[in-house]
Amino acid sequence: MPGLRRLRADHAPALLAFERENRAWFAASVPDRGDDWFADFDERLRALLAEQEAGVCHFHVLVGTDGGILGRVNLVDVEQGVADLGYRIAERAAGQGLATRAVREVCALVTRSYGLTALRAAATVDNAASRAVLTRTGFVHTGETRLDGRAGLTFRRDLGGLRGAAHTP
Repeated sequence: MPGLRRLRADHAPALLAFERENRAWFAASVPDRGDDWFADFDERLRALLAEQEAGVCHFHVLVGTDGGILGRVNLVDVEQGVADLGYRIAERAAGQGLATRAVREVCALVTRSYGLTALRAAATVDNAASRAVLTRTGFVHTGETRLDGRAGLTFRRDLGGLRGAAHTP
């Protein structure tokens, strides 16, 4: 069974492979990272790990039984107990409930380990799968936005009820 792990430097080769293998798949529903992101991957990873160490962000990878990365769940812009949630699942692992499971796990983790009280998220209107994950994991629709020029929806999940909880909805 895949496991959620906090991002570490030794995830670099598997993470880069994951991003390269799924680039076109991701670009269909979220803004593409661009060629520079891949060219400067090592430097970017060091910067992400520094942000994580500073507590500004928390990055996670969903590691398969073979050691490959099947997904990412990121918490960025942590401020005053709230962070923005982002996630992506490999094309080969899509439709298996991994995103829902990983988001639920992160919701429980952030209250125990990071002291967060709420998460925000956004999804494009045409990304029904991502919107379904958010709804299934207790996020509520809060408004509209634009994501890379595309119509999107914003969501929020208050986590106060999870403190000390063994599992989430």
